Amino acid sequence: MSAAAKPAKLAQLAGLRNFLLIWFGQLVSGVGSRLSAFALGIWVLQSTGSTTRFALIFVAMAVPALLVSPLAGALVDRWDRRRVMLGCELLSAASMLTLAALLAFDRLALWHIYAGVGLSSLANAFLAPAYSASIPLLATREQLSRVNGLVQTGAAVAQVAGPLLAGVLVSSISLYGVLLVDAASFLTGAAALALARVPRPPRAEGPDPADPAGGGGLWREAGEGWRYVRSRGGLLGLLSVFGVNNFLFGIASIAITPLVLSFADPAMLGLQMGLGGAGLLLGGLAMTASGGPTRRIHGVLGCSLLAGLALALHGLAPSMLLVTAAGFALFAMLPVIGACNDSLWQSKVPAALQGRCFAIQRVLSESAMPVGYVLAGPLAERLFEPLLARDGALADSLGRWIGTGAGRGIGLMFITLGLLMAAVALAAWCVPAVRHVEQLPDACDGPAATTERGQMAPAGHGGHAGAA
Repeated sequence: MSAAAKPAKLAQLAGLRNFLLIWFGQLVSGVGSRLSAFALGIWVLQSTGSTTRFALIFVAMAVPALLVSPLAGALVDRWDRRRVMLGCELLSAASMLTLAALLAFDRLALWHIYAGVGLSSLANAFLAPAYSASIPLLATREQLSRVNGLVQTGAAVAQVAGPLLAGVLVSSISLYGVLLVDAASFLTGAAALALARVPRPPRAEGPDPADPAGGGGLWREAGEGWRYVRSRGGLLGLLSVFGVNNFLFGIASIAITPLVLSFADPAMLGLQMGLGGAGLLLGGLAMTASGGPTRRIHGVLGCSLLAGLALALHGLAPSMLLVTAAGFALFAMLPVIGACNDSLWQSKVPAALQGRCFAIQRVLSESAMPVGYVLAGPLAERLFEPLLARDGALADSLGRWIGTGAGRGIGLMFITLGLLMAAVALAAWCVPAVRHVEQLPDACDGPAATTERGQMAPAGHGGHAGAA
């Protein structure tokens, strides 16, 4: 690297100080969230022996966020995003400290846990779109892919490290200690946000880009994000791919356990899942290091195609080596898809609408994956498994290639899911509006000079930051 290039590189890193502060805080609080979710689940199972009551924890995590997300996106676009994230971190910390206090005084009941995780879920429904919508205010267009790769890496670290640490900490410092650790992780996230600065997006003079006719009201504002997306076929196509992928992945994430256990033991299942998590981590690191494809739509659709093929490979044979390698490849694709997708939305959606648009994605994800969870069991037990039973309808045809008996019908289901995912990616590529989505005008200009109050200074095209 030349002497002239080194100062430029350092200046580029210095420009990401605020993002890196927030990213580090979110990494720590993300690991803490995984810790407490794992530990609380163990406590409920050991205390009640009820799988249903255990499953209700995940219902309490999902339903509040799903209900509030549409309005949360509109409010995030109204309010100061740093303050929103800071308040959410403090609320989640208070929730965990309350559960720890109840446990310490032997007063912890199931409804306390459901209420606590539900409150944290509500907080995250505001924090997630605020975080995603802040990124294009903290990084340039050229940095977005790498920065979003770093976000995906942080999520992967939390997903892999959280349960691993929880297994150790639950036995060494008990649930009470884990809850305190989680509260401390949220406070770390809050401290990072307190040290960072996030510019307020300018509100240009003239009509709202999603609502030229004007109009007020929170519900109307919540709908403006949808109207903006609906009027741009490329973004609507991306949203459709996102929804279908989440639905198919929801089915696969439930079915992977019976698939592997049909020919391996629980220890091997744990190994397969651990190596899949390693793929997620390495995919995020690769995206951060390389910046991903020059055309981000290639990253979304190309990697969705490859992810679909990797998903299909799971079902070809009852082989631990095959399933583990396919799982690693599948998870390695996910950070690239996520980072490229987020970068496209962050660069093509006006900053003042991004909270609402990311909330739309969250609603779709929170609704599509649970539908997949619900359908996974009936599809496996009543449709696919009977087809490849020893005397099943496909035993003498397809069964000659992929086998018959326990688990082979689920293997066929994985092949079907994977081919559907690949077909959706190919179909989206055939739609010109999706294929050329990057030709939409860029809507973000990256970091800008800020006033002492953290508002973005007007630049170039007039306008002013909105009030909190």
